[in-house]
Amino acid sequence: MADVELKKMKKSFGTVDIIHGVDLSISSGEFVVFVGPSGCGKSTLLRLVAGLEEATAGQIFIGDRDVTRIEPAERGVAMVFQSYALYPHMTVEENMGFGLKMTGHDPKLVGERVRKAAQILHLEQLLQRKPKQLSGGQRQRVAIGRAIVREPKVFLFDEPLSNLDAELRVQMRLEIAKLHKDLAATMIYVTHDQVEAMTLADKIVVLRAGRIEQVGAPLHLYGDPDNIFVAGFIGSPKMNFLKATVKATSDGAATVALADYSSEPFTIPGIAGAKAGQGVVVGIRPEHFDPQGTAAIKASIDVIEHLGGVSYAYSGAGSDNPLTIGLTEGDSAQPRQTYTAHFHPRRAFLFDPQTGLRIR
Repeated sequence: MADVELKKMKKSFGTVDIIHGVDLSISSGEFVVFVGPSGCGKSTLLRLVAGLEEATAGQIFIGDRDVTRIEPAERGVAMVFQSYALYPHMTVEENMGFGLKMTGHDPKLVGERVRKAAQILHLEQLLQRKPKQLSGGQRQRVAIGRAIVREPKVFLFDEPLSNLDAELRVQMRLEIAKLHKDLAATMIYVTHDQVEAMTLADKIVVLRAGRIEQVGAPLHLYGDPDNIFVAGFIGSPKMNFLKATVKATSDGAATVALADYSSEPFTIPGIAGAKAGQGVVVGIRPEHFDPQGTAAIKASIDVIEHLGGVSYAYSGAGSDNPLTIGLTEGDSAQPRQTYTAHFHPRRAFLFDPQTGLRIR
């Protein structure tokens, strides 16, 4: 295990800047997830830690070593790729031990480590099979096993589950979480799937356009986002963002009126930074609608999705910003009818539409 620290990390390809001066500290034994939309720089940042990309500026420390200009093989990291990257002509056992064999380790030691990794990943019965004889989930376990046998200081995962179907993704997600607990290893994991991030991470790093938007524990980012981007990215379905105007402020609270939906003005507590007359964006999570709430929105329902344990009603389904309402069991909402959705104002968020920053 080892700490990982990035200082003023920059990466450019020609004249195009991809990573913009990132500072980040990862504690030994932490499971950290880089998350963000395609093109945000999360995989590039991971490859910089691995040494597969050369930093334009800044420093990378693993433990107390500056590894910025050190070769990948000497950094003490092991990487698991999206594509498995297994040798088709080798058995599972040979694939898992290949890296150690090529670095001149004793065959007996290689065998011991392979057997130990196979036991952790439940691959004992598959050691003599070739990759073509394995399922997608089994191939990914072999790729993880190849990393385990190296006993690295840091494990790096680059979207390892994106090639798997939904059921296998859930299974592998649980296995990776258990693996982290068993090994107590430092792990950095890249994904665009915020569900993976929420369920796996000790700490999430939300990236956009090569910059860190916010760092924190999953539930902290969910419950206390710094800006509209983080609020909309963390949580599924995404948060509703509704245009509004501040009507009055008093005693650290703001009374707002929605612009596009029929609603009586409501007062959001804990808001000291709003000004009367200011245009704002109100954020309400779909799951925070509650029949017992003291505030209400009237909306015409277009579509209802029934997902078994939960249902969602949508208003303005054809627009870029539909209103999504989480329904409770036995709710009376029906398509093509006007529905009154209640919520507690204390669960609403307030954002500045110009900067995107949270108004607190």
